[in-house]
Amino acid sequence: MADRIEISIVFFVYMFLMMGIGVYYYRRTRNMSDYFLGNRKLGAWVTSMSAEASDMSGWMLMGVPGFAYVAGLNAGWIALGIILGTWANWHFVAARLRVYTEAANNSLTLPDFFENRFMSDSGMLRVVPAIFILIFFILYTSSGFVAAGRLFETIFSLPYVPSLLLGAGVVVFYTLVGGFLAVSRTDFIQGVMMFFAILVVPVGAALMLGGFTATAQMLYATHASFFAPLTKPDGSTLGFIEFISLMAWGIGYFGQPHILVRFMAIRDARELPQATRIAMAWVVISLGAALLVGMVGAVYLRTPLEGTAAETVFLVMAGELFPPIAAGLILAAVLAAIMSTASAQLLVAASAFAQDIYRRSFRPAAPQEELVWVSRISVLAIAAGAIYLGLSPDNFILDMVAYAWAGFGAAFGPALLSCLFWRRTTERGVLAGIVTGGLTVLIWKQFAPFGLYEIVPGFLFSLLAIYVVSRLDAPPPQAVTEAFDRVDTGDGRP
Repeated sequence: MADRIEISIVFFVYMFLMMGIGVYYYRRTRNMSDYFLGNRKLGAWVTSMSAEASDMSGWMLMGVPGFAYVAGLNAGWIALGIILGTWANWHFVAARLRVYTEAANNSLTLPDFFENRFMSDSGMLRVVPAIFILIFFILYTSSGFVAAGRLFETIFSLPYVPSLLLGAGVVVFYTLVGGFLAVSRTDFIQGVMMFFAILVVPVGAALMLGGFTATAQMLYATHASFFAPLTKPDGSTLGFIEFISLMAWGIGYFGQPHILVRFMAIRDARELPQATRIAMAWVVISLGAALLVGMVGAVYLRTPLEGTAAETVFLVMAGELFPPIAAGLILAAVLAAIMSTASAQLLVAASAFAQDIYRRSFRPAAPQEELVWVSRISVLAIAAGAIYLGLSPDNFILDMVAYAWAGFGAAFGPALLSCLFWRRTTERGVLAGIVTGGLTVLIWKQFAPFGLYEIVPGFLFSLLAIYVVSRLDAPPPQAVTEAFDRVDTGDGRP
């Protein structure tokens, strides 16, 4: 009982600190640029840590270790795909997106950029992407709330639904109040906490078992298949389709709005090389440690974890390994991971509704103060939908994330790459690609032919739709191609 009280104290101190940051930045949020992009004033460290913390949510501390707990190094293919995708996103997309979004009438959201990129006034490139953002972010945010429910359920022995509501309430509060400035600053803190937490747990467990050599020997004796990356948990060999499906997580990065918005917010594109180095070091070390958590947990824990309980391996190990205060700090890092991503997703989804649906379709002349309040109301509505989807305790976190990840990657990845790198892209082509990619994921998921991850056909069909429709369409207006060329040669910086 005393241990639980100490852990509770650490948790409440952490939550009040995060809420305090939200209140502080509430007083500094004056317009939509402040609320959604922090007025493009983030430095390299905050940008990189914020991007990775908003990316690697509870699924890194719970979903990936849970997969490695039953599959060993077979789970490493997801990690490798993620590492390659992260590098490609920072290396090829970040700088050009930062420059181009500011040159394109200071675009604040992806739909905003799509419309401004083609100097369009039809509204379709705002409304249609915003609808897909709302659909997939409600599902994505729900996965974070499920992770929060599991966290509080594991630590405090609370019923699942109250745990879900408590975790969601904290995230909603500081997103609602502080906006992007609060989220990005807390993401920096949370990124640091996640990094050290994911390292200390497997190292501590291995030392308790007699060191890394002794731990590896125990693993080989009891779970020899863990060291065979091409062997699945059931003992069968990983097939080509399954391999492609695991690696395909990487291509999803090009379409994740909550990550891309961090590139848009850095104060100068020249700081992105430093931010890239920081981000890549964080990702490689953290994902490697996440795999170790699951594998070491398989021999460290005496009571096997079955079904969805496998995704609590990190939580259970932290509670057993460390004294209450230290365990509370480590477990607070899990809450940090959940809060960072869920808050980023709520913010982007709210911006899609306020900026791209409400303002574009209903109130074009709405003042900035009204749009900020509409965004805050949207946060509440989107969170309510995410909570509803997360009410079942039988949901696998990694499965929910995979679905939403595929939706964004297929709907927006090809469209964004085409807008940034192909001058012949047309407005109709991009619209066709977004609709094709999004619908392919929604439909493919229901039937799952060949067992192929839905992001693969979604991404490919979206690229094909963009190319075919753009080629059949009339070339873009001269003003559009001239604007593209200015950015392409580096002259498009406002």
